[in-house]
Amino acid sequence: MADVQPEATARHHDASEVVTADPGEAQELYQARGWTDGLPVTPPTRELVDRFLDEVGFEARDVVAVEPVRQRPLSAEKLAVNAVMAGCVPAAFPVVVAAIRAMCREEYLLHGSSASTGGSAPLLIVNGPIRTRLGMNSGYNALANASRANATIGRAVRLVLLNLLDFVPGRYDRSALGHPGKFTFCVAEDEESSDWVPLARERLPGLADTASAVTVVACSSPHIVMNEWTRDPEEVLEAFAASIRANMLTYSIWSGDYTLVLGGQLRDTLTAAGWTKQDVRRYVAGSARVTRGQWREVGKGALVDEDNRDREYRALDHPDDLLVVAAGGPANGFGAVIPPWYGKKSRAVTVPIEEPTR
Repeated sequence: MADVQPEATARHHDASEVVTADPGEAQELYQARGWTDGLPVTPPTRELVDRFLDEVGFEARDVVAVEPVRQRPLSAEKLAVNAVMAGCVPAAFPVVVAAIRAMCREEYLLHGSSASTGGSAPLLIVNGPIRTRLGMNSGYNALANASRANATIGRAVRLVLLNLLDFVPGRYDRSALGHPGKFTFCVAEDEESSDWVPLARERLPGLADTASAVTVVACSSPHIVMNEWTRDPEEVLEAFAASIRANMLTYSIWSGDYTLVLGGQLRDTLTAAGWTKQDVRRYVAGSARVTRGQWREVGKGALVDEDNRDREYRALDHPDDLLVVAAGGPANGFGAVIPPWYGKKSRAVTVPIEEPTR
């Protein structure tokens, strides 16, 4: 890294400083002390950290958020250190700050979702002009590795969980398996190629067109769905409702905030038929339901008896519990269902991204 001085200063979660002879030694130090997710990091020099603080107008010791269970304050400097390490550019730091603030809201249940054996990850969904300024990806490979901004913003959140809140596998993080989204899980909505109202403006009705926001959801791994054999909206969405029903039977039967990501071809099919996001939500909410007796079909018959076999469970208590996101490449009938971590134990949170005025 060109701007690392001969002695690279490594700053970690207890705010002490460690001086190393060169950047390579800093990498080994971070690996040895468990300050990374296993991937290489950018050494957080004083100069870099200060640039990130300048981007949001914070002083080093300003408290950005407080983790609600252990009441652990998260300072601007410590968040900046982890954002630098993740490879973010300074302009992406406001997104990281907003995401951490959202996750520290009571309804998100940060501690439970991060410590659970179920292995959830925070999914970040970004809306607004900041997407284009950062070059965020919302098209091909939307849920994966097509943009530095998507990758490093999501990774910064993970490093904060590791380094500042001790959600280290085997310590506070008790995930049995986890999933790849625990490295990074960040997507931008494709607002330009969609006639639908962006997610953040649905959830924050007063949000201005010129403002940006991030939605954070504690979730399981995505289930890819494909249905390119029909132009009937109900048939298209039935494939996604079937995926949700499968998740209810094989993972968690409880209702919660499901996320539905729809690629270009399926969005075109739905909008050509005049369907809005609200129409999508209403249909899926009506179809995504199972009875307890269906557990017999997936090896869970021990949980079924004559008194409860006909009890119905809905994936969505209300259609608005379905987060519909326009993202993905334009061809073939692909989309994804992203299930919630554990029903309504954790709720999706949307907050504005506060950007500096120039």
